[in-house]
Amino acid sequence: MDKRFDVVVVGDINADLILSGDVTPVFGQVEKLLDDAGLLIGGSATIFACGAARLGLRVAFIGKVGDDVFGRFMREALAGRGVDVSGVAVDPAVKTGLTVILSRVHDRAMLTYAGTIGALRYDEINLDLLSSARHLHLGSYYLLENLLPDVPHLFAEAQRRGLTVSLDTNYDPAERWDSGIAETLRHVDIFLPNETELARILRLDDWRAALAQAAQTVPTVAVKLGAQGAAVQQGSEFVQKPVLPVTVVDTTGAGDSFDAGFVYGHLQGWPLERTLALAMACGACSTRAAGGTAAQPTLEEALALAG
Repeated sequence: MDKRFDVVVVGDINADLILSGDVTPVFGQVEKLLDDAGLLIGGSATIFACGAARLGLRVAFIGKVGDDVFGRFMREALAGRGVDVSGVAVDPAVKTGLTVILSRVHDRAMLTYAGTIGALRYDEINLDLLSSARHLHLGSYYLLENLLPDVPHLFAEAQRRGLTVSLDTNYDPAERWDSGIAETLRHVDIFLPNETELARILRLDDWRAALAQAAQTVPTVAVKLGAQGAAVQQGSEFVQKPVLPVTVVDTTGAGDSFDAGFVYGHLQGWPLERTLALAMACGACSTRAAGGTAAQPTLEEALALAG
């Protein structure tokens, strides 16, 4: 409890331009009118960081942005939500990443310009921040191109300094599903994929079989199952819960808010079932408004929904 931060987060930091309505584009110079548009906090890791801070955790962020409008927007937005951004590097030679999200009520498509997302290097990470924290979370693993070879070393260093480690790989745009993931998972305490990511990484069609196999390497594996809810396995203990009833506006970042709730429960030393319930409540609450952070719940709000 003498640590300065509860969680230090490493990963993607980029803006999200969310377009909603009839978002299916028609080429041939056809112009369509949409229902809404907004520039919001984007990036799996940054949405996680905001969700964790909203729950009351002390959070620091490590990433890279460009010296541009989107980079300044992201640093100011994170700081405004109580996230320490002293570990965010600014590179004037590269543009800040941007994701355009074509959002429907129950689905979305994403177009991403990686920019600075893949530019973060291991030598740009302030390792002193690790010593100041209890837990390390990394998001968007497959997008961190320059950091990928050193992720196992980063995780091992964090564990050497007494931190626990969580990982949400997110989707692999190249669909290779490798990039050293097997070695990386050997240094992970909590693995947080969705069912598609888990099946692709383990190369198994059945998520239940993939979960059981992953749990042989990683102490705790929690898988997000969309409309089927979520499940977690820790050794021989298995818990699955159905989805919680909320009015869904936008699913952007729901999995990242789930992660924040799960890490909160882990840091509190809660039982697995209670931790999963909080994670699901955080994910469900986040879908009540457009964007990944606008409807992220406080701890009290999440506990009320979790029951």
